Amino acid sequence: MTSKIKVDNINKVSDDSNIIKKCGTTTTIGSGASNPIVVDGSAVTIGRCGGTVALASGATQTGFGRTGTVDWQTGSIKTSTFTATSGEGYFVNTTAGAVTVNLPAGVAGAIVAVADYANTADTNKITIAANGSDKIQGSTTDFEITVEGGSVTLVFVDSTQGWRPTDASTASSITELSAFICGSVSGACNTLTTAPCCSNVKIATFLGPGTFTVNSGSGAKAKVDYLVIAGGGGGGSTALPVSSHGGSGGGAGGYRFTDGTQTGSYTAAPSPLAPLGASSLQLSPGAFPITVGGGGAGLAAQADPSTGTPGTNGANSIFSTITSTGGGGGGTRACTPFCGGTNGSPGGSGGGSNTGSTPGLGNTPPVTPPQGNDGGNTGQRGSPGGGGIGGVGANGEPSGAGGAGGNGGSGASSSITGSSVPRGGGGGGSGTPAPGSGQDGGGNGGYPPTNATSATINTGGGGGGGTKATSGSPSSTGGNGGSGIVVIRYKFQ
Repeated sequence: MTSKIKVDNINKVSDDSNIIKKCGTTTTIGSGASNPIVVDGSAVTIGRCGGTVALASGATQTGFGRTGTVDWQTGSIKTSTFTATSGEGYFVNTTAGAVTVNLPAGVAGAIVAVADYANTADTNKITIAANGSDKIQGSTTDFEITVEGGSVTLVFVDSTQGWRPTDASTASSITELSAFICGSVSGACNTLTTAPCCSNVKIATFLGPGTFTVNSGSGAKAKVDYLVIAGGGGGGSTALPVSSHGGSGGGAGGYRFTDGTQTGSYTAAPSPLAPLGASSLQLSPGAFPITVGGGGAGLAAQADPSTGTPGTNGANSIFSTITSTGGGGGGTRACTPFCGGTNGSPGGSGGGSNTGSTPGLGNTPPVTPPQGNDGGNTGQRGSPGGGGIGGVGANGEPSGAGGAGGNGGSGASSSITGSSVPRGGGGGGSGTPAPGSGQDGGGNGGYPPTNATSATINTGGGGGGGTKATSGSPSSTGGNGGSGIVVIRYKFQ
């Protein structure tokens, strides 16, 4: 027969305090906070199958493994590079500069948390670096917190994925895993240089067709600033035998650009154009064919005295998802005395119109932010200018007011290549006796004995409007539009 000991309580001899006490349905083991209980054995089971083992309120545990949380090291704010320990969370202060957190060797179940202490990670980043060949989110690229007040908890899963984020203060805190772009350029006359201002910025400049190749790069670091300008429209002329009346200026090529915040340290466009800059463009590894649009041809004087055609539109420039539309050709005068004319063509910026009814429309097709403006519109002796990215083309003057040609619409100056260069202006219209001026790369209008001028190459400016000479002098052909340009600016380290 099995022996039994039946007692309700077991007390200490020294002070008669309870060691084991049975009270109702509760059995208490232990005799006070200062008296530890040691259970020794090769296997110790606490609780029955299906039961629950609970820690009392305020009690702590050790040796039972992590519970998916960390112990925050509030007494040790980190301000310089350090190596983390599994099971701990760290507040990192980057007020004085960037800080690197080296993760411990990856062991399944290891857990580390990091938080931006002073809300300065957007200025001075926190880099989280894996140990040796360990990965973070399946990549050997370091993780970065570049968000103000960002925090993240990382758990080591396995050798394939390595450390995986399981919690973050903001979504962007767990999407900052990225790598800078490693790029290359092909095509004659195209260059890849380091920015004069910044040793970590490259500038790819395309004066003609070629390819921009992203050999590697991902995430937030693989974004680029750009300037994409199409070819400008050619200037209009006149229909013979119109005397002293001429053509309108061509519109500038479509002008599309980013606000410059990705690579900084340059002026994307002067105010008030600066708000028109788009956000930086995300790229993935691959080849991006580049198209640089040519300028449209200026129009020669036409033989038909009752009709006319506009100057030729410029060609589009294309980079990735960005297409800038060629500028519209300038309109043409017809008949003597004035009995009609042609509208300027629509485009990135519109060509000037000689009808007095419909301007050459800019931002055609429409994009946001807009890529250009309308051309001027007049049926008077002086012909209007073509539109530019900074404004519409000016109207020409009637005979009674002097008959001067209208100036082209203004362009914009960008220092994306390292120095400020004006581009994207409309061509000036012809006039009697004063022709209109081209703006920011656009050509000037003509009036005998001065011929219309072509726009400056690689500015996307519109060509100047040509004119019919007086007293049997030769007619003036409209100026050619300027070719476009594509500039891509990115950080490579």
